[in-house]
Amino acid sequence: MTAITMPARAEPARAQQAERYERDVLPLASPLYSSAVRMTRNSADAEDLVQETLTKAYVNFHQFKEGTNLKAWLHRILTNNFINTYRKKQREPQRAGSEELEAWQLTQTESKCVGLRSAETEALDRMPDSDVLTALRSLPKDFRQAVVLADIEGYAYKEIASMMGTPIGTVMSRLHRGRKQLRELLAHYQHVLAA
Repeated sequence: MTAITMPARAEPARAQQAERYERDVLPLASPLYSSAVRMTRNSADAEDLVQETLTKAYVNFHQFKEGTNLKAWLHRILTNNFINTYRKKQREPQRAGSEELEAWQLTQTESKCVGLRSAETEALDRMPDSDVLTALRSLPKDFRQAVVLADIEGYAYKEIASMMGTPIGTVMSRLHRGRKQLRELLAHYQHVLAA
C-alpha cells in the first residue's frame, strides 16, 4: 500500500490559511461567546458552542471568501450549530427527574422513607385537601399567584417576577404576606402539627 502525499505547493497554502485563521478568526471568539451566551443562557454550553463553531470554521476556512463579512460567516456557523444541538436534544429521550414523576410514585417512595419526610409534608397529608384549597383560594389574587408559583410550581423568584411583571422585591413581599395569611387561615390545624 502506498501512502498518499500532498503536493509540495499545498503545504505553504495550508500554512498561509492557518496563519490567516489565527489572525482573523481568533480575535472574534469573544463576540461569538457573547452571542452564544445569549442563545444558550448557560456559560458552559456557550463555551462548548463556541469551541464547536471555531473547529468547524477552521475545517471549512478554505470555503471562506476573503473580502466578505467574516463575522457574519462565523455567526452563521454558530447559529447553525446551536439549532442543530437544540434539535438533537429534542430527539433524545427525556430523563425523568423528580419533578416529572407522578404523584402516586412520589407517595410510594415517601411511604417507604417515612423517617425522611418533613414535618410540613406530614401535616399536609393529615389535612383535608379541600381546606387547604379553600384557604389558598381566599388569598388575594396577587398573593395566591405568588404562593402557587413559588411553593407549588417551584419557580425561582426571578422567574416569578418575570411572569407577574413585577420586581423581585414585590414577589418576595407577596410571598411573605401570602404565606403568613395561609398560616393564619390554617391555624386551627395546629393540633395536627403537634400530633
